Amino acid sequence: MRYPLRLTLCFAALLLAASAQSPLTLRLGGLDFTPGGFLDLTSFYRSTAVGSGIGTNFAAIPYNNTAAGRMSEFRESAQDSRLSLKASASSGGVDLLAYVETDFLGNQPANVAVSANSATLRLRMAFLDLRHGDWEILAGQDWSLLTPSKYGLAAMPADLTIGQQLDTNYQVGLTWTRQPQFRLLYHASPHWTAGVSLENGEPYIGGSAGAPLATIPAVYASQVDNGSSNFSAPGFTPDIIAKVAYDSASAGKGIHLELAGLNSNFRTFTPVSGLSRRRAGGGLEADAAAYVAPGFRVLANTFFGDGGGRYFFGLAPDFIIRQDGSISPVLTRGGMTGFEWQARPTDMLYAYYGGIAIKPSYDLSGATPVGYGYPGSPATINRSIQEATLGLHHTFWKSPKIGSVALMTQASYVTRNPFDVAAAAPKNAHLTMGYATLRFTLP
Repeated sequence: MRYPLRLTLCFAALLLAASAQSPLTLRLGGLDFTPGGFLDLTSFYRSTAVGSGIGTNFAAIPYNNTAAGRMSEFRESAQDSRLSLKASASSGGVDLLAYVETDFLGNQPANVAVSANSATLRLRMAFLDLRHGDWEILAGQDWSLLTPSKYGLAAMPADLTIGQQLDTNYQVGLTWTRQPQFRLLYHASPHWTAGVSLENGEPYIGGSAGAPLATIPAVYASQVDNGSSNFSAPGFTPDIIAKVAYDSASAGKGIHLELAGLNSNFRTFTPVSGLSRRRAGGGLEADAAAYVAPGFRVLANTFFGDGGGRYFFGLAPDFIIRQDGSISPVLTRGGMTGFEWQARPTDMLYAYYGGIAIKPSYDLSGATPVGYGYPGSPATINRSIQEATLGLHHTFWKSPKIGSVALMTQASYVTRNPFDVAAAAPKNAHLTMGYATLRFTLP
């Protein structure tokens, strides 16, 4: 009976330690471990068959003169269910935070929807954050520093302005990535935060999540990321992102302003001539959010630059390669605006509008044109994409120790416009879609 008694005493000690912390926090040694996440079932309808699962491929909405453009789709999915674990501690004046987050939207087997629906686990975030006094460093995979925050230059997903959408590809016009990075922050005062982040750069020419590819000379195909290159495209330098944020009040309850700059770098090598070429790109971002009334928050973010299309969910290429191997960054501009209204403790209403516009860049000096948006380019090459979204979340039940159950909804209308329209062809593609999710969230 000695060993069962010891196990019982150990388990009781763990429960007592956990009870002193937040509802699900468990202390082991000097670390507090807090599990998080949610379980949900999402049903969604689209007026055209995008075929991209729970996340919408905004850049590949089919035209109504195709079979996919004349067929609607309805699906149910539990893939957005999320698991996370946070470890935190304080020692010697240093606050430590380690965080990992996963969902089930990884690369799927071809027969995933036939019988077992065995969705693949994938890494979303995994980082270590250390703060000592006014200085903070973060290393690992996290949301890009270019992603708008609610206050300061926050690292946790709940502190970011990414919207309340159920679409796992969020909103057209939102600037974001999740990628490896090293971030250094300085908290100058309760109102001002400045930071710089060295983030994984990619020589991206389109092709991700339904986005069209820029046409490049074939000799450079192995030197670029076409959305399915994995890690075969040679990296050059990290993307450098600098940002400063102002908050009029703590915890995002006042006015929040951000200004950011992006520097990206690209290169090519021409085998015949032996020439290596380099070109810098970048852009500027401005973000704002404010509580204009109790529970009512307005927000806006905008980005303008050449060489930053990848940060719009990969909807635009960063650059093109001309016939002689020289590099021309692609100019992209866009943004998102809207509001979030906590009308009652149980009800949140939200609405957003976002869009991007892409400037053509091409070279007609060869036998065949290269670039993006050249005259006579296919209807897959987008000039602009826009989305309007409206949604309501209703919490049925909530317990500070157990969690909450909510019904969450979203309705969106998306249009995309090509550079070139053939005779008698549709001038644009459009899509209406709706989501409904029943979600249990851990406290």
